[in-house]
Amino acid sequence: MLSKIKLYSDFVVLKHTVFAIPFAYLGAFIASWGMPELRILLWVGLAFLGARSAAMALNNLIDKDIDARNPRTAGRELPSGKISLKEVWIIIIVSYFLLFFSSYQLNWLCFLLSPIIPITSIIYPYLKRFSPVSHFVLGLNLGYAPVGGWLAVTGIINFPFGSSEFAMLLLLFAVTFWVGGFDIIYSLLDLDFDTKEGLYSVPSFFGVKNALLFSFVSHILMLALLIGLMFVLHLGVVFKVGIVVIAALIWFEHTLVKADNFTSIPVAFFNVNAAVSLSMLVFTAVDVMLAIP
Repeated sequence: MLSKIKLYSDFVVLKHTVFAIPFAYLGAFIASWGMPELRILLWVGLAFLGARSAAMALNNLIDKDIDARNPRTAGRELPSGKISLKEVWIIIIVSYFLLFFSSYQLNWLCFLLSPIIPITSIIYPYLKRFSPVSHFVLGLNLGYAPVGGWLAVTGIINFPFGSSEFAMLLLLFAVTFWVGGFDIIYSLLDLDFDTKEGLYSVPSFFGVKNALLFSFVSHILMLALLIGLMFVLHLGVVFKVGIVVIAALIWFEHTLVKADNFTSIPVAFFNVNAAVSLSMLVFTAVDVMLAIP
């Protein structure tokens, strides 16, 4: 039983949830302007767990034939036969049930908007076959997280948009550019395979140097959007320190990856990006709770 749980956990790469779940909680902290209710934190966390697990399972299912031909991914659970198609479908169904049920427990607006998540989760793996924009569709799928956390608390979107709604748009696109930027870096590991298969990653379509430039510009845009968030929400000194820390982490990430040396990409991908997302949550949550100008 434990071995099966570990197998399923590895299949949906559960440990990578640390990249984005802080952003779901970040939206809830901003909407509450302090500590959200524990009930909200519970259902937001479960909704995000369901959404991300289903998205990973769908991506692996749709890409199973491509992954089987790729030496880097051929040993993964589905192409290697460690997990069956039936088990994959069960994971997808259970995960989406968790998403929809958790959204319903939060409020009607979260429930009504929750189908948007599986739609972009399905679009992403197919888009990789046609356009390098797929990196940013993946980013958008994670960019929903802070908006979802915010809606879990507010349960309403005002029209025309007020400062709170505008802040969530800034955060949505900040996460989108952040994820798109580091996904471009990660895709360098499959450069030769993507080129051979005719897959549209940024590195295979534009070349390595341009890909690194695209990634860097994406992360600059992320930082610019976070600075915009600071002004819109009138965030204080703790958040400003957080931006400096995040900028330093992003700079460090880009120093690790060279056009002729990809060996440090796993460190840049997991360790640094986990630190970025956790820093964003911690510095913002502390700022809104202490309200230091």
